[in-house]
Amino acid sequence: MSGVALHRRTARPARPARPSVSAPARPETQDAVLAELCAALFASLPRSDQRRRGEAYVRGLLGTQGRKSIRNIAALIGGQAAEQSLHHFISSSTWDWIPVRRALAHYLTRVSPPHAWVVRPMVIPKAGDNSVGVDRRFCPAVGQVLNAQEAVGVWAASAERSTPVNWRLHLSDAWLEDGLRRSQAAIPDSVRPETLGECTVEAYTGMMRDWGLPLRPLVLDARDMDAPAALLRLRACGVPAMVRVSPSLRLTVSGQAVPGRGAEALPAHQILGAARDMRRPVMWRDHGPSRVVRTSLIAAVRVGLPALRTAAVPGPARRRELLLLGVGENGRRWPAELWLTDLVNVPPAALVRLGKLLDRVDRDFTEIADEVGIRDFAGRAFSGWHRHVTLASAAHAVAALTGRPEEERLQLGYVS
Repeated sequence: MSGVALHRRTARPARPARPSVSAPARPETQDAVLAELCAALFASLPRSDQRRRGEAYVRGLLGTQGRKSIRNIAALIGGQAAEQSLHHFISSSTWDWIPVRRALAHYLTRVSPPHAWVVRPMVIPKAGDNSVGVDRRFCPAVGQVLNAQEAVGVWAASAERSTPVNWRLHLSDAWLEDGLRRSQAAIPDSVRPETLGECTVEAYTGMMRDWGLPLRPLVLDARDMDAPAALLRLRACGVPAMVRVSPSLRLTVSGQAVPGRGAEALPAHQILGAARDMRRPVMWRDHGPSRVVRTSLIAAVRVGLPALRTAAVPGPARRRELLLLGVGENGRRWPAELWLTDLVNVPPAALVRLGKLLDRVDRDFTEIADEVGIRDFAGRAFSGWHRHVTLASAAHAVAALTGRPEEERLQLGYVS
């Protein structure tokens, strides 16, 4: 397992024009994978016309140039009549996206077993205020307030590739407490207010609770949320987790791991600063096209969370020891990254490579998910948004499983 820590993007960066994701690398392979995957994904759809439209929509996401709107997809696969049927299929039909996502997750665990489940936030800037969930919100990744939707994606990730398998739309109180807005967007009564951290945890635990998937470590960047609360909820569910945390997070040092440290809670960066002499080199492989082997310096200190009164979390989960991991490079600021995990018996080198999967996801989001239109849905309906991102995740899976070898992509200008 390898990679580099998550750098979240909220808008598409400028990059050279390049062919669509479906450019003819190995079209016969892509067609075969698309047909096999769609057969598995759409088995839950009761009607054959729905299954045909599902496959057509995925094919359109892979082949359409530019914005992946329903109109542009329909122009590729069949014109005005196709536009009307696809619009109904996405925004007004009654098919359930949950079995489709579950089938996608099981397909991927069979053909490309994940090393971890990675949670990644997705911000979707919008010009207007009609799309479901659009609100003015501060986005730490760009340091400004944006008019945008915000969602959380759960990705099946390995060193070779990653694919989103589940999504949860984070809706503000302004949407959930407005009866007219809820009605117009057809937001289900079961959708209740929640923090971003609660949304993140539920996106993962809801999937694992009901889908029968293999347990893997969960990796997430929690610097912009209540990291202790998220970690405690995951631990209460028995989920092994590795969480990137803010330097200011206060923790208690266990024993005398760091000489001179008492029982008071200290900022994480201060704990790791005092552990500078404990640093050791660790090698990991870059996820970029060159696949270069790089070296990081790491230090690990056993810590605990300050006393918390979280009724939803059992006492043993609150008291269990954690590992604080610092990661940096020789001659650079120390520590560059701080991680908190309950995988205390896993070698630190393996933990570093696990955390680097955030970069694998971030890279694939930019180079594949955005290219197949994961953020391109423009409708109002809650169900329409979920159906679109579900089928865009399927298109992402096809592209990820059948993409060109990195060297060939680099020669042809696919990699910026």
